[in-house]
Amino acid sequence: MGRAFEFRKERKFKRWAKMAVQFTRLGKEIAIAVKEGGPNPEGNSRLRTAIQNAKAVNMPKDRIEAAIKRASDKDAKGYEEHVYEGYGPHGVPVLIETATDNTNRTVANIRSYFSKSGGTLGKTGSLDFIFQRKSIFRFIIDENADLEELELELIDGGLEELYVEADEEGNDIVVAQTSFEDFGNMQRLLEERGIEVKSAKLERISLSNTEVSEEDAADVLKLIDKIEEDDDVQAVYHNMA
Repeated sequence: MGRAFEFRKERKFKRWAKMAVQFTRLGKEIAIAVKEGGPNPEGNSRLRTAIQNAKAVNMPKDRIEAAIKRASDKDAKGYEEHVYEGYGPHGVPVLIETATDNTNRTVANIRSYFSKSGGTLGKTGSLDFIFQRKSIFRFIIDENADLEELELELIDGGLEELYVEADEEGNDIVVAQTSFEDFGNMQRLLEERGIEVKSAKLERISLSNTEVSEEDAADVLKLIDKIEEDDDVQAVYHNMA
């Protein structure tokens, strides 16, 4: 069938693997949300957001419903959320968000990844001066819509910044950024205005960049890839330029 077929097959397998990881992470987020606020998304904003994000990456409806049902069982295992911070190879700051049912396993794994890469695991809060938590909402609006007018409308929701970026398919996506504390305010405002949100997340935005060479960057990315393979990891952030 030739190299072209093999290349397409490899890309398909990578895409499937990426989707599987996303589904696992979103399944945990759904479970945490259900344990915190119950299985009804109408009265549980975190669950509503988790379902929204799951749909954005085409997570099947039956998997979403199954995750809610499992988490609703009083005997179902719960997950604890922890953040780990450290410095990878060449002094690059790395912050990791996890959701785990075994904290000892998770911290041992994370420490091992840093140690084997020549990095060091730091104390909680040690990277607060580098990473700031922000609320990020992504959505699509009519191509004829006035962004300046929308920006004025969203100020009441705590809007800090509004810009356009391209998604993986090259489509324009509008991004609204607020403070961590204004997540709920912006979520309510977008819902009131009938804007269908593609994803709504709390992300870590770097306040400064670490300049590294391509060779050094490869070492850091190798560590990040290893961390992201861990089932307990939900998100990984760095500030490489």
